[in-house]
Amino acid sequence: MCRRKTASLLWVFTPSPYTRRVICPGCGEENPDRFRLCGFCGTPLAPALPPQEVRKTVTIVFSDLKGSTAMGEKLDSEAVREVMSRYFDEMRAALERHGGTVEKYIGDAIMAVFGLPRLHEDDALRAVRAAAEMRDKLAALNEELDQRWGVTVGNRTGVNTGEVVAGDPSTGQRLVTGDTVNTAARLEQAAPTNEVLLGDATYRLVRHAVEVEPVEPLELKGKAERVPAYRLVSALAAESVERQHDSPLVGRTRELGVLEDELQAAVRDRVCRLVTVTAQAGVGKSRLIEEFGRLTSSHARMVRGRCLPYGRGITFWPLVEIVREAGGIRDEDTPEHVRAKLSELAGPGGEDVVARVASAVGLAEADFPLDEVFWGTRKLFEVEAARQPLVVVFEDIHWAENAFLDLIEHVAATSSGAPLLLLCATRPDLLERRTDWLQDDRQMIELEPLSDEESALIARHLLGDAAIPEEARNRIVAAAEGNPLFVEQLLSMLIDDGLLRQEAGRWVPAGDLSELAIPPTIQALLAARLDLLSAEERAVIEPASVIGLAFEQPPVEELAPEPVRPDVGAHLVSMTQKQLVRPQPEQTERSYRFHHILVRDAAYQGILKRARAGLHERFADWAERINRERHREAEFEEILGYHLEQAHQYLSELGPLDDHGLELGRRAAAHLAVAGGRAFARGDMAAAANLLRRAVALLPERDPTRLALLPDLGEAMMETGEFAWAELFLDEAVKGATELGDEGLRADALLTSLLVRHHVATDLGAFRAEVERTTAELIPTLERREAHTELATAWRMIAFTHAAVCRWEAAAAAARRAVEHARLAGNKRLESRLSGAYSQALCDSPTPVRAAIAACEEMLARDLHHKQSEAMIINSLACLVALDGDFDRARDLYRQARAILEDVGARVLAASTSFMLARVELLAGAPEAAEVDLRHDYEQLEAMGEIFFRTSIGAMLAQALYEQGRVDEAETFAIEAQRLAAGDDIEVDCLCRSVLGKVLAERGEFDEAVRLAEGAVSRIPGVEAPLMRTDALIDLAEVLSAAGNTDGARAALEEARDLAALKEMAVPLARVEVMLDGLSRKPAQPVV
Repeated sequence: MCRRKTASLLWVFTPSPYTRRVICPGCGEENPDRFRLCGFCGTPLAPALPPQEVRKTVTIVFSDLKGSTAMGEKLDSEAVREVMSRYFDEMRAALERHGGTVEKYIGDAIMAVFGLPRLHEDDALRAVRAAAEMRDKLAALNEELDQRWGVTVGNRTGVNTGEVVAGDPSTGQRLVTGDTVNTAARLEQAAPTNEVLLGDATYRLVRHAVEVEPVEPLELKGKAERVPAYRLVSALAAESVERQHDSPLVGRTRELGVLEDELQAAVRDRVCRLVTVTAQAGVGKSRLIEEFGRLTSSHARMVRGRCLPYGRGITFWPLVEIVREAGGIRDEDTPEHVRAKLSELAGPGGEDVVARVASAVGLAEADFPLDEVFWGTRKLFEVEAARQPLVVVFEDIHWAENAFLDLIEHVAATSSGAPLLLLCATRPDLLERRTDWLQDDRQMIELEPLSDEESALIARHLLGDAAIPEEARNRIVAAAEGNPLFVEQLLSMLIDDGLLRQEAGRWVPAGDLSELAIPPTIQALLAARLDLLSAEERAVIEPASVIGLAFEQPPVEELAPEPVRPDVGAHLVSMTQKQLVRPQPEQTERSYRFHHILVRDAAYQGILKRARAGLHERFADWAERINRERHREAEFEEILGYHLEQAHQYLSELGPLDDHGLELGRRAAAHLAVAGGRAFARGDMAAAANLLRRAVALLPERDPTRLALLPDLGEAMMETGEFAWAELFLDEAVKGATELGDEGLRADALLTSLLVRHHVATDLGAFRAEVERTTAELIPTLERREAHTELATAWRMIAFTHAAVCRWEAAAAAARRAVEHARLAGNKRLESRLSGAYSQALCDSPTPVRAAIAACEEMLARDLHHKQSEAMIINSLACLVALDGDFDRARDLYRQARAILEDVGARVLAASTSFMLARVELLAGAPEAAEVDLRHDYEQLEAMGEIFFRTSIGAMLAQALYEQGRVDEAETFAIEAQRLAAGDDIEVDCLCRSVLGKVLAERGEFDEAVRLAEGAVSRIPGVEAPLMRTDALIDLAEVLSAAGNTDGARAALEEARDLAALKEMAVPLARVEVMLDGLSRKPAQPVV
């Protein structure tokens, strides 16, 4: 019966003549190609993966025999063979006793590798101890050789640690190559007879366990620089792993209490709190945050975003992840669905918030400056926190761009009215880069080491109720050094390796735990764990490591070798059980994340560079196709650029690039350039400089695409203060454009170069002359070509040179033309920036007040999408309506402008607005009101260390104080402002001269008073600056009147009346008329 059943089953699986058959490599039977295992013997039928070479960090011992030639002259060849055999037997035994593998014999030399086929935590120390034993064994062997044959031999040994390329040990291919091998051989050649030289990397790993003598850095063949080396004196009896007592480690109870207290404070006071958790890599920042999230899940919501370790430029990726999580946005969502979810998240009336956040995360075409993005992000967080207390986690902020750190600080400093906790995880090096990160008594949690008892408790929790032997527990605790990641990963390795197994409810050792593969660093520990993976598992985890810390299953399937693709999901489950990766079901159903970034790094470092290049390129190809299908290309420009950039870089490191390699560079540059352009458009100049510079570096020097990027790169680098680099790139752009005959590019580069040079020019007169000469040359050509963007820049420079010397009529005309050209070019960013400058010029130019008001209102009606520029226009408008006599509206406008600037976090500009308020209040005859804001802003700017705006505020404060009769205080502020101001700051100098002149007139020092007041008037050019000159003339008239020069005072007031009438300034005109009327009733006084 059983036989008939078996026969029936076999008949069912018999392939037809038309089915492709697979021959079993085990038994030779045929199977249908859909079979994964042989139906007869169970042998896997899937094609074997090709052997995979890997990159590993190993230690090489290179030892060469000395004296064999002389020995050959004394002894018979047969005796020589016996002596050589004894020598090699002893040396090989010493090497293998410490776990080394003899790679090969080269003549009289031995090369051994520590770290193949498997890594150990103390490979470097094992190698050094083996070298020391070889030296000792040789001394004992020489006694035997001398007694028996009357000869002795010597040797020289070099030991070096580093990365090598190794063959696949599973196939017996153990050949290692690389500079590490060559350096070990060179160290051996440099060593004295019977001595051992250690390379620098080896010494750093074993210095706690050896006695050495430094030698002079060696000139080694093939090395451009001298190589440090150390002569081994002895190997000491020491632990295999150096204890890192300076690494901050996890302690949970106190830190969780601090976090809970901070959250309660945020809820109680409805404010934003900022907490920074700092620790070295692997200590447990993420685990602490996860536990906090679990404990508070009933009364607070936690959203998380991480900063990517891709270099600079991926500025807002954490915000992308936070928005996705908070809004429930999935990859398959259409752009319309994404925007709808964002709108729901932002709540009613949140269109402005949605627009700015969507722009930052690449979900909208519009570009906004950084302060707008900061404002929108803060508002979004506040709306979400108003629904439920919100914890926003920013992970790995040590990798964050400065602009993103600024965003965090902006939210922390300006958010109010909602319970919000910002929780940042970072390595300590952030505090070296941002030394002011902990200012204002911000809370920091520095993770402390776990005690041995706490480490043992972690092990017990991980293993469940089953007891662990004391020997194993002590070994794990000692190796972990209080690092929970060490405990977790070490236990996983022991179980995976079969050294710990469960029997009758207990964990029992199944091997010698004294030989645990515990690397001296976390990276080495994880590299050793990865060595335990099957070839198929490595074929899955390596592509995943190329994708990044977080990844999804579909791209891994795309990148994995074809035979492995059907089983990718099963391998990911297996590696989840091994605690190498973990699912992220909150993202997508098939979303994963490496258990730790260092797991990802270890897997990635094991891939050959050419293989890395191929995987990066293939991932970019896949992602481009998928994002194109989802209509979400813009969201991932920086990521795609990074992957293609990496592919190009690795290929370039392996030799001259072929056409394919050059094309990779062009593709990477295209993505990075788009991302850089977006950063430039929103005013994130640090990210723009980084992205554009990387794009430029990928293109040949005279490539037109490269040259076209240089002007924006130059301006971005100017904004970040890298003036020398900016000038270098712009000079290249000018030269390249001239060679290509590209007039538009040449003009753009020349004009941007002028922008840069105005920051570093020492002779401003010569600089203004160069601006006039260059723009006069370029503008006619640009007009013929209708190159409006370049024309806007040209007129912008002309406006700047005029404004610098208070030629406000010319400045306003030039600024107006710049705005018009920016508008014609469709360049909203440039139009916005220029509009703010134009409005300021309108205030001081001869443009009639009501015409200037109309112009400002027209600019505001254009919806510039740039709150900072809108605020500056509103502030200028406040001054203009005050000149027309509407003080109530002027005050409202000023408050509106200031509120906008404060809301977007523009603290410096907000503090500068009180200059315009002072004009309003002084016109209204309310110097006391002017003083309040002026003094507050002066103190704020002083605390910031700001000077440029503080001098103007200080000069105007002096004027307000004088108007109140507080002469001494006015003098103090005027002198200080004059001292701080640059010599060519005409506005500040004239204000201070006028105040000081009036002060001296009060004291009866009329000669000096008149000289100062007349000097103020003389510095202001004619009718070019009617508002400034009118004010100065009024002050001069006051001084002359006090000095008894009524005719001079009348002349000054008559000129002031003409200027006020020219600009149609109702309030100053009325004031001058009153003063003239007063003079007409005053009896003539002799001139003193």
